[in-house]
Amino acid sequence: MSNPATPPGVDLLEQRPELSFPPDFLWGAATAAYQIEGAATEGGRTASIWDTFSHTEGRTVAGHTGDVACDHYHRMPADVRLMAELGLRSYRFSISWPRVQPGGSGPANQEGLDFYRRLVDELRAHGIEPWVTLYHWDLPQELEDAGGWPARDTASRFADYAALVHDALGDRVRYWTTLNEPWCSAFLGYGSGAHAPGRSAGVEAVRAGHHLMLGHGLATQALRAGRHAAEVGVTLNLYPVTPASDSPDDADAARRIDGIANRFFLDPILRGRYPDDLVADLRAVSDFGHVRNEDLEIISSPLDLVGVNYYSRHVVAAPVEGTPPEKYWRAPSCWPGSELVRFVTRGVPVTDMDWEIDAPGLVETLRRVHEEYTDLPLYVTENGSAFVDTVVDGRVDDADRLAYFDAHLRAAHEAISAGVPLRGYFAWSLMDNFEWAWGYTKRFGMVYVDYDSQLRIPKSSARWYAEVIRRNGLAAQ
Repeated sequence: MSNPATPPGVDLLEQRPELSFPPDFLWGAATAAYQIEGAATEGGRTASIWDTFSHTEGRTVAGHTGDVACDHYHRMPADVRLMAELGLRSYRFSISWPRVQPGGSGPANQEGLDFYRRLVDELRAHGIEPWVTLYHWDLPQELEDAGGWPARDTASRFADYAALVHDALGDRVRYWTTLNEPWCSAFLGYGSGAHAPGRSAGVEAVRAGHHLMLGHGLATQALRAGRHAAEVGVTLNLYPVTPASDSPDDADAARRIDGIANRFFLDPILRGRYPDDLVADLRAVSDFGHVRNEDLEIISSPLDLVGVNYYSRHVVAAPVEGTPPEKYWRAPSCWPGSELVRFVTRGVPVTDMDWEIDAPGLVETLRRVHEEYTDLPLYVTENGSAFVDTVVDGRVDDADRLAYFDAHLRAAHEAISAGVPLRGYFAWSLMDNFEWAWGYTKRFGMVYVDYDSQLRIPKSSARWYAEVIRRNGLAAQ
């Protein structure tokens, strides 16, 4: 039935009130160097722990590596033009440490730095704000051979590297993230061994987590001391953790997992201390003897912003007496001291990663960080989903991913309405890429990548996101 009040040719959707975002809201997409760049041995780049890990038999699905990935190193100008076509206002990318400082120490590799100079210049020429992440898991292999993140010296090497990159790019980059998801680096890399470097010891995971944060603090100080102004932050992958029932035992299980997943990093970085209950939970794993008197003051160096990566919720329950731990979580565990906690599935829709889709959890997470920890500006620095994508007649209709983004952006708007100082949103990911131990079997991108031809095909979600950016909002439901 037509509406006589509607002028001819006017879409009814255009008349509906919108959920508008703040005028200066930063709309972007994100990637990581090892996942997209390729050119693993070109331009002076040396091996990272992910090169070694992916070339070790049995570590990644089908032996996939990042040797070529999306060939972004060679196709960067065209990729930036695609970002501009999608209307991105910002692009969050990581610097490959072994590309700009081979071996993790010594002078800069100018050829490597020149690649990032060209990238930043291309972004600025297209009106896209560059956002640098200094560490997205690609530790130079030489530093791992010297002890890796469980070794204190790695934190100092990271600060030197941060200063080197900032000196080269700081005149054209405003936003700087020190670390991306240190939980993954520490507890998947050194606890469960599911990620590079593939070591499996709870005590090393705890030490690695601390030294990652120490490196963050030292790098923050190095950026502050540089000759260019910088807005500095860190990106944490955070989860709401919910007990499976009202029982005290399930509540304690949730407290334990929240401690390792969230408070292990939030409290030292934003409060300058470790939670007492977390230290007690880890007493059988570590005596925290690696923590020196001045460390927590360095770790809690003042920041300008906090990045939140959000994907799902953890629902947990206490162990059932007599049930072996492998029933709950494959050993070795990324939850040292809490290996027997059960992770419960609720029968709700999941992504291709088998992660439950829980948009309200984003509101809960953002409100918690703001209300319990800080008044600093917050950014959703990653949010996205993997689904099975199919090319049909040259198009990819990823309706599930589009719906995921829509639900989570509505959650972001709800958080803003509740008083959260959320300043921007970065979709993960710009394009399909090497998904770590899953290789090329999981697709998170808004842009489809044919890995044989390197053809890029913007999916329906990319076109939809471009319209969201253009309108700076969502149509009301």
